[in-house]
Amino acid sequence: MTISLKKTRDMRRCIIFFCSLIMLLILMGFRLHVTKVEVPESLKVTEPTEVMFPKNKTLLIATMVAPPFLGSSYIGFKEALAFKESQGNYFTINTLGYLGKYQFGIGTLQLMGVYNSDCFLNDPILQEKAFHTNVSRNKWILRRDIVRFVGKYINGVEITESGILAAAHLAGAGNVKKYLRSYGQIDTMDAYGTTIARYIKKFSGYDVSHVLPKRNPKV
Repeated sequence: MTISLKKTRDMRRCIIFFCSLIMLLILMGFRLHVTKVEVPESLKVTEPTEVMFPKNKTLLIATMVAPPFLGSSYIGFKEALAFKESQGNYFTINTLGYLGKYQFGIGTLQLMGVYNSDCFLNDPILQEKAFHTNVSRNKWILRRDIVRFVGKYINGVEITESGILAAAHLAGAGNVKKYLRSYGQIDTMDAYGTTIARYIKKFSGYDVSHVLPKRNPKV
């Protein structure tokens, strides 16, 4: 009887020990370790900034539509050009009646088979197709000048294919031909004072090689 009682007590002690051990392991598993990280003074924000909290609606819109940096890719080219033209706004019309993200004139759109300006203005997909089609069209018109002038310098600026095509978007392929063939003596500016020379410089160095030149392409 004494031996049986002793065994019972030993078993209870073992059970209590193992239960305590299991509880300890569970508690250790759920313990949170908090590490204090010191933030450098240069990274601390002590007051609202213009980027986080624009003070006016115009700055807010500009912040929201600023294009991501896309490097020298074709997408980078068209988004940079769109930002210069309209800040990337598909639904805008400027004071001269130019339409959309890339600021097309109705005459240029008609050359590509687009005749309804309202439909065009409200169709971002159509606008993207029209831009690509227009680049192909201008590349065909300027194909000989691209071969002749790319890599040369005019007024200290290297001539690149993307610069030529951007300038054609601004002023038309015919005016770009005049600029190149006169070696910069005959320049053209738009109604807001932007010149071919400025666009050739601003949009130089983008890769537009995969856009094929096409004669009279349609959207």
